[in-house]
Amino acid sequence: MRVLFASTRGAGHFGPLVPFLDAFTGAGHEVLVVGPPELDARGYPFRPGASPPEDVLGPIWASMGSIPPAQGEVVVVGTIFARLNVEAMLPTVRAAIEEWLPDLVLRESSEFASAVAADEFEIEHARVAVGLHTVEEGSLAFASPALEERRPGLVARIANTEFLTCWPESVDPRSGGVRRFREPLTQVATKPLPDWWHGDDRPLVYVTFGSVAAQLAPTAVVYERALEAMTEIDARVLLTVGVGANLELTRVPPNVHVERWVPQADVLGHAAVVVGHGGSGTTLGALAAGVPLVVVPLFADQPWNAARVAAVGAGIVAPIDGICAAVERVLGEESYAAAARRVAAEMREHPHVDEYVAERALRG
Repeated sequence: MRVLFASTRGAGHFGPLVPFLDAFTGAGHEVLVVGPPELDARGYPFRPGASPPEDVLGPIWASMGSIPPAQGEVVVVGTIFARLNVEAMLPTVRAAIEEWLPDLVLRESSEFASAVAADEFEIEHARVAVGLHTVEEGSLAFASPALEERRPGLVARIANTEFLTCWPESVDPRSGGVRRFREPLTQVATKPLPDWWHGDDRPLVYVTFGSVAAQLAPTAVVYERALEAMTEIDARVLLTVGVGANLELTRVPPNVHVERWVPQADVLGHAAVVVGHGGSGTTLGALAAGVPLVVVPLFADQPWNAARVAAVGAGIVAPIDGICAAVERVLGEESYAAAARRVAAEMREHPHVDEYVAERALRG
């Protein structure tokens, strides 16, 4: 069978599609990824579309620092994802469906052009979750005005599609209409890290604020503040800033090593705690590996993710100025690591994505 995958540009949005891409490819099915030209499709067959004009998109992103977070989410989802991105990508997605004739469209839940095109061509489509179910449903509501203008009734049809997620029920407590699968990081293979700390064997604290925060002036300050906090912590620290970052970090403490990017899977098997912004990829990966978190939410779905981590006891929500105390507490109290391991064990009980692929093949 042929499966068309659709994603927006961010690594955190494309990442949830990867287990499904691997599974369909491994089973001998044909796959094709469509997305904006900036998308890193990681070597999968890729048909790039277009991005919104920078003179339109730039001012919107620049305004994010001056509006409340909740209103910012409405703008990002309702204006950028559901309107501007759809206008830019829809011609490419339509052409891909018409020419390639997929049997199924799998879209990450913030990519809406593929939902519009699949609906037009009456091709079955399903949602691969980026975040928590409640957050995803809220995002669909924010997208509703733009989508309904284009295809009346589309929002209800999207809401009735399969919802595929790797989030466990303890963290994302909803059962109806949700199909859960095993997050690959539940089986992290520990590879040796470079000896950046020259024989220091203290616990490792992994600090990452994703691939976007360093590129936005209102949130880039978190890196310097995190470095200040790490000075006081009796641990090794690995701080990653993102491939596209243009930061000039000063006063890097001797216990801290800074890299642009290190594969998360290579770090989590060594980490005693993850300090992050609550992005879905970082949070889900840490929980899958059984590593507790200190979450400093910055924007988007991050406050919701942070709240759920705290609710299951697998970490602490902290302000920027509270990072040091929060890390010391998580390192010092075994309950946080134990809770993270319980969540990881729950996630290992989920079926593998391969089961979904076999089922889809039988459906035809």
